[in-house]
Amino acid sequence: MPFSDFMTDTITVRKSNGEVIENVKASVQSNQIFLDRSDILIEPRDLIERRMSNGGIETFDVIDPGFNEAFHGIEAHYQMKVKKLGLPEAKQRTQSITYNITGHNARINNDSVDNSTNSVNIGSDVQEYLTALRQIIETIIDTKEKKSASEIVDSVELQLAQPKPSKTVISVLLGALPHIASISSLATAIIGAL
Repeated sequence: MPFSDFMTDTITVRKSNGEVIENVKASVQSNQIFLDRSDILIEPRDLIERRMSNGGIETFDVIDPGFNEAFHGIEAHYQMKVKKLGLPEAKQRTQSITYNITGHNARINNDSVDNSTNSVNIGSDVQEYLTALRQIIETIIDTKEKKSASEIVDSVELQLAQPKPSKTVISVLLGALPHIASISSLATAIIGAL
């Protein structure tokens, strides 16, 4: 009887690097798995999933791959030492979630309470431009126009402190400032720095 006749189980090999090799014939025991193929590299920490005819899935963690070279007519093969994983362990090992987040104060709270305090530092260039704007506004003689311009700069600073400041809103606000050449050039520099 050839060795391949004992390979009655169908397994999936989940490599630790993310590669998945499906529909591989093997012989699965409680703490050992026999595999008569040498073209697959099995390494410690790889996962072996056995799909059973009743629809169930068993997951095993490879402890020792146990690769054996060909010897006196016996093909090269694996005699893996494995540990059977329970459902929670198997799910945790096979589930992979990647979060990509950007922006000021970006965060992820996964089943937790966020008690953090955050501060956002507006770029030093933008802060210098805002300081220069305030200095120019202080030179405006008309007190009503000066107050209105100061409120606009306050609104721009509030917008810049947002996690995702709106370039459109900031442009509209800066466009409402008095039409003085130095203010216009600083407004353009602020928008360019965003």
